[in-house]
Amino acid sequence: MNFPPELKYTKDHEWIRVEGSQAVIGITEFAQRELGDIVYVDINTVGEEIKKEDVFGTVEAVKTVSDLFMPISGRIAEFNKSLDTNPELVNSDPYGEGWMVKIDISEAGDLEHLLSAEEYQSQVGA
Repeated sequence: MNFPPELKYTKDHEWIRVEGSQAVIGITEFAQRELGDIVYVDINTVGEEIKKEDVFGTVEAVKTVSDLFMPISGRIAEFNKSLDTNPELVNSDPYGEGWMVKIDISEAGDLEHLLSAEEYQSQVGA
């Protein structure tokens, strides 16, 4: 299983990559494997300010629907429109083409409370 060291992680299985004053967010390889085949990603919060740990959307798999939790506070700037027609990108490339949202970071201090790749890997027992 892949745990890119340049990313930060949450206990709820989201990853975040900081790019200046913005961040890219998705779900981890572990999460997508647990969910199974992703059939729909529902994020209708673009333009909204979302607080850390609040739900910003859902991901639907064949077996279940799971909430997506915001790793840090920020305004959702962009949704990955490729997921509208190809939600399976979350399964095939969770850290690349399967990203979910880009946000404008509101609280940079929130980053200090995220997990490193090693800490996340230890949490999921991989």
